[in-house]
Amino acid sequence: MNNWRKIENLLIYSGKGITPKYVDESSIIVLNQKCIRNHKIDYSFSRYTNDTKAINPNKFIQKGDILFNSTGQGTAGRSAFVDWLPENKRVITDSHILVLRMENYFEAKCLSYSFHSIEKDIMSFMDGSTGQGELDKIRVFNLLTSLTEDPVKQKQIAKVLSDLDAKVEINNKINQELEVMAKTLYDYWFVQFDFPDAKGKPYKSTGGKMVFNEELKREIPEGWEVNSFSNWIANDKSGDWGKETKQGNYVNKVSCIRGADLNGLNGKGVVKSPTRFILEKNSHKLLEIGDFIIEISGGSPTQSTGRMALITKETLERFENPLICSNFCKAVTLKDKKALYNFAHEWNRLYDAGVLFGWEGKTSGIKNLLFESFVTNHRVSIPNSKIMEQFYDKAKPIHAQIQTNLKQNQKLSELRDWLLPMLMNGQITFGGAEIAMENLGLVAEGDVKYGK
Repeated sequence: MNNWRKIENLLIYSGKGITPKYVDESSIIVLNQKCIRNHKIDYSFSRYTNDTKAINPNKFIQKGDILFNSTGQGTAGRSAFVDWLPENKRVITDSHILVLRMENYFEAKCLSYSFHSIEKDIMSFMDGSTGQGELDKIRVFNLLTSLTEDPVKQKQIAKVLSDLDAKVEINNKINQELEVMAKTLYDYWFVQFDFPDAKGKPYKSTGGKMVFNEELKREIPEGWEVNSFSNWIANDKSGDWGKETKQGNYVNKVSCIRGADLNGLNGKGVVKSPTRFILEKNSHKLLEIGDFIIEISGGSPTQSTGRMALITKETLERFENPLICSNFCKAVTLKDKKALYNFAHEWNRLYDAGVLFGWEGKTSGIKNLLFESFVTNHRVSIPNSKIMEQFYDKAKPIHAQIQTNLKQNQKLSELRDWLLPMLMNGQITFGGAEIAMENLGLVAEGDVKYGK
């Protein structure tokens, strides 16, 4: 039976980073709070310093360190494990990150998973000593762990959990490639107009007839129309927020998709949609296959409203409850399902280009997408139905695979969180962990392998 041990007694070093003098580039990388994302370190948000006189050597990050955001409501308590460091670079953190260092790398890795699994609880460890809130590190240090002290078992636990994360990472990389593939195909067909002609050759490059359109002020293929997004839309549904608990006529249990969940639906973050209860008479607002969720309120100075996610069969399979969108979003249904992926890619193309910034208004300080005005007045080229159907047939399996991979990632994360406490306190053997992993087509002994 494992003994409970206090985190404080496992540390060989703890401390915060520095307040650096930044430079354009240097061999010293400075991590900030933005760098800590979903238990990993994103170096793309880091900066540089060369102020070596101000740096205690202990403050340089080492492999095996655990990093915590230490300030800010909603950010303090997020953690990451240092599994990799850039070559020929030294890494340090700024003063808003707390560093925990232990003697044993694998013990630290196991504990980092535990910290991540109770992230919501740790984020509540605030002492309010600063205006923006400060992580109470004493409460973190006083946490107890039942992790075995056997270094061999610690290594085994770390490997099982790492194998699950590695598979998630592989799925993420596959999805990135699939997204690029779909976007490239759309651009080639509908931006460069080199869709396959009747003979299967690229239309514009092989002399397909183009005509100048006065509305768009550019040439488009002969026979294509110019119209608005509203021409594609059959109807829309407003969002609903319902009640937190079942009460009165609020009896239909749903998962509510907010603007903050849209990136997660698209595989670029996590989905933390709250469970709500809505009126039975509002069941017509439930999301269906082929619906689009569009954020109509929110955004930021650098992010416009208008983020969008398409609901597919695979999307719905990621949730136990029926889906509904919040009041800050709107659901849109198209007239023709064959136009789904043209609508999705054209909308995202305009969003990525910043076009929707020009279609925003403000109410009480909150940005709102002028949805009706945008979909009615912004003009787009509309391909003939045959070309749209061909694109639909090519894009559908790509988007389905992306959602299938995201569904598997969700199952892998759930398995990891289920295994974690039982592996930590010895309730489950490694054979049992391997059986659980094999149920998802994984093995965790010897070299890392995926699939059967």
